[in-house]
Formats: sequence, structure tokens, C-alpha cells
Amino acid sequence: MSSPPRFIIYAHNATYDKLHQVATLGLTAAAMGKEVTVILLFWTIKKLAEGRINEVDFPPEYQAYHDEVSRLISEKKVPKISEMFADAKDVGQFRLVACSAGLEYMGVDADAVAKAVDEVMGLPAILAMAAGAETTLFI
Repeated sequence: MSSPPRFIIYAHNATYDKLHQVATLGLTAAAMGKEVTVILLFWTIKKLAEGRINEVDFPPEYQAYHDEVSRLISEKKVPKISEMFADAKDVGQFRLVACSAGLEYMGVDADAVAKAVDEVMGLPAILAMAAGAETTLFI
């Protein structure tokens, strides 16, 4: 039996709009039977460690829309980022991996993210694991 297609997302940007895309794409790919790995880098590691992964924030150029979009997200009962990650694990193969160098560069102790990620890996191991993936995204 062949392995499911691998779907890799490098998650660098940590504003809500970017994390929402990471979560919805990861959840959808997992539900479609793909083996999904989300690699958390720089700002996503920092936000996760600070317990702010569900915070609705936007880049400066979209601040004028913050209140309206936040209201719509609430009204439409859009799931939280952490809920979508949990749902992805429930429906398929989905892993969150933190880059060990990103932990160091962002001043984050591995214990601060240990419960929220499946593994902490170095970049060489991440690149080896991701080699040959069907889909690779950088968000």
C-alpha cells in the first residue's frame, strides 16, 4: 500500500489572516487523506509560546478593517486556529512541528511549546522530512 501524499506548510507569518490560511488548508488537506505537516517558524513559534495563537490580529495595512472582520468572524462562528488544528488531527494525519532554531532565535524555551506541538526538529531534519512532498507552501 502506498503512503498518502505529503502536504507541507511552512508557517512563518503569525497574523490571524495567515494562520487562518495555514489552519484551513491543513485541515482540508488532512480531511482529503493527505499527510499534513505544519512547520512553525519564527513568529508562529513566538505567538504559540505566548498563548496568543487564537488572537485575531492583522497586518498594519489592514487595521482599518479589524473591527468589521473580527465581528464577522464572531458572527459566523469561525473556529479558532487551535480548534482547526485539533480538528485536523481528528480527521486525518496532521502534525505541528516547531523548528528548533526558531525557538532559539525567538527566545522561546522548548517547554513553552512542547504541549502544543508534536515535535521539535532541526532544519536539516525538517528539510529531509519534507523532501519529495506533493505540495509545499510557505505562508
